[in-house]
Amino acid sequence: MKNIKLLGLPLLLLVFITSCSSVSVLSDYDQKADFNGYKTYAFYKTGIDKAQISDLDKKRILRAIETEMSSRGFVKSEKPDLLVSIFTKEQERVDVYSNNYGWGGAWGWGYNPWAWGPGFGWGGTSVSASTQGSLYIDLIDNNTNELVWQGKGVGTLSNTKNIAKKEERIREFVSQILEQYPPNAVAMK
Repeated sequence: MKNIKLLGLPLLLLVFITSCSSVSVLSDYDQKADFNGYKTYAFYKTGIDKAQISDLDKKRILRAIETEMSSRGFVKSEKPDLLVSIFTKEQERVDVYSNNYGWGGAWGWGYNPWAWGPGFGWGGTSVSASTQGSLYIDLIDNNTNELVWQGKGVGTLSNTKNIAKKEERIREFVSQILEQYPPNAVAMK
């Protein structure tokens, strides 16, 4: 039983770490749009200027979008088929974990009938705070000026001083969001 507990803790920690690094992605689209007709794009400056993030992070996001769009065969153009816009939301997330391991009960019989008095063992409560961020990428048909596709990525953002890690996290967000485009290819998977 003790070995199971010892193996369970690292496994639980691994699941927790993995869940924090993942990006939850959703997308929606106009079913009447012809996604095969879109070959070029440009950034929609008016929409991007409204995004409430630092200019440096905007640049990082736009570079990541450029990379992803070109890898999908799109070309940046002065007369684009699609306009690309972004917006962001963030909220503080507080997680409280209460872990008590051991034996005995609190001044009474616990599940261990030989321990009387305050509980013996270890554990306690830990609190962690993180920023939960959402990045929306909108693709707008330039001819009709209508939204034809929207991708949303939600995940934990770390307030790191390591710029390389920050850029990597932004690329991860953008890549996973744009994996959902075009919607017909995603539906075939």
